[in-house]
Amino acid sequence: QVQLVESGGRLVQPGGSLRLSCAASGRTFSNYVMGWFRQAPGKEREFVAGINWGGGITRHANSVKGRFTISREYAKNTVYLQMNSLRPEDTAVYYCVAGPRIGGDPGSWDYWGQGTQVTVSS
Repeated sequence: QVQLVESGGRLVQPGGSLRLSCAASGRTFSNYVMGWFRQAPGKEREFVAGINWGGGITRHANSVKGRFTISREYAKNTVYLQMNSLRPEDTAVYYCVAGPRIGGDPGSWDYWGQGTQVTVSS
């Protein structure tokens, strides 16, 4: 079992930056790839980014490529999502996930956090 707890979501102005954190506990952190999904009101969950256990392989959705960066820090069992140049369309609940492989299908991820709200508005 893996427990994931997100933090860092808040209201931010368009063009601003935000860093989300996800603290993992439970089973060996390094056995899992980690990722972020998001869900806006009335929309399906959308893959945002994923990172392998070694940290050398990352994948970002086209909608956030060049603006968002995923990273992980083993010493703290934590994965981050650095979000720059935020847009109103980035407004969503952001979920931290863990699973066996990076993929865009929500069903392929084994563990989910409770989510953190990010609102981009002036």
